[in-house]
Amino acid sequence: MGSNTVHLLVVDAHPGARPLPAHSHKAQLRLAELLDEDGAIGPDGVDRLVATITDALQAAEDKGCEDVLPFATSAVREASNADEVLARVRDETGVDLAVLSGEEEARLTFLAARRWFGWSAGRLLVLDIGGGSLEIAYGMDEEPDAAVSLPLGAGRLTAGWLPGDPPDPAQVKALRRHVRARIARSVGEFTRLGRPDHVVATSKTFKQLARIAGAARSTDGLYVQRGLTRKALEEWVPKLTAMTTEQRCGLPGVSEGRAQQLLAGALVAEGAMDLFGVEELEICPWALREGVILRRLDHLPAERAALG
Repeated sequence: MGSNTVHLLVVDAHPGARPLPAHSHKAQLRLAELLDEDGAIGPDGVDRLVATITDALQAAEDKGCEDVLPFATSAVREASNADEVLARVRDETGVDLAVLSGEEEARLTFLAARRWFGWSAGRLLVLDIGGGSLEIAYGMDEEPDAAVSLPLGAGRLTAGWLPGDPPDPAQVKALRRHVRARIARSVGEFTRLGRPDHVVATSKTFKQLARIAGAARSTDGLYVQRGLTRKALEEWVPKLTAMTTEQRCGLPGVSEGRAQQLLAGALVAEGAMDLFGVEELEICPWALREGVILRRLDHLPAERAALG
């Protein structure tokens, strides 16, 4: 359950094999944009959340799922009424949502990227822009040496900084300053570890930015290499600033539900690539959900041995 989307991913998986997607069930709730002035998820948002989880559970049952791994990210983690939301979800659906910390998100996303690219990728720097937060992780092994989560999600920033359509250029400028200042505080924690051998990015935001910059379509398959250069991104930021949400919907690969957030996501991506000195990065098709699944599979043999 993310800040933008509640997503059920059904996979055929067992230890030692890559998880094979079998079914996907999504609903865009944009929880990061539904917080009230007190930082709480309002009654309507909770109602929609409960209904969406109920639908997802029915889809899981219809697909014959043997196990469900329910988890929530920043929108619920940072809601002032998180305990009430979790209790209602548990009471009405039977689902006990695990709320991941920001660092856990970064570490699990890093695990997914490491498994996708393998050991030959060397030292990885992984960037992930969600609806509520930006995750950054770096390391040589499957556990990163450094991992942080910053409150720079595309949905959160759009709701708080860019209310206009198209946005006010002065507000865009102010948001750019805010983003860069927030990222800059964490750069030293990573740069002291040395330059990465490979920089990768996950998330729908990065995928859409890469697509409008000329990367291959999603229909071309998972194994087509896709990248994004800082030069191309810097050229697109002023274009996105001048566009309305409706105009962004007409861009290749940009969905209606995320078009409004694309500019804020681009500003975060631009700031991260610039401050970390990244000229080009590669898009990783695996992200947090795959990281959660892979971690679960890693622990299955030990659990089964204990049961035996």
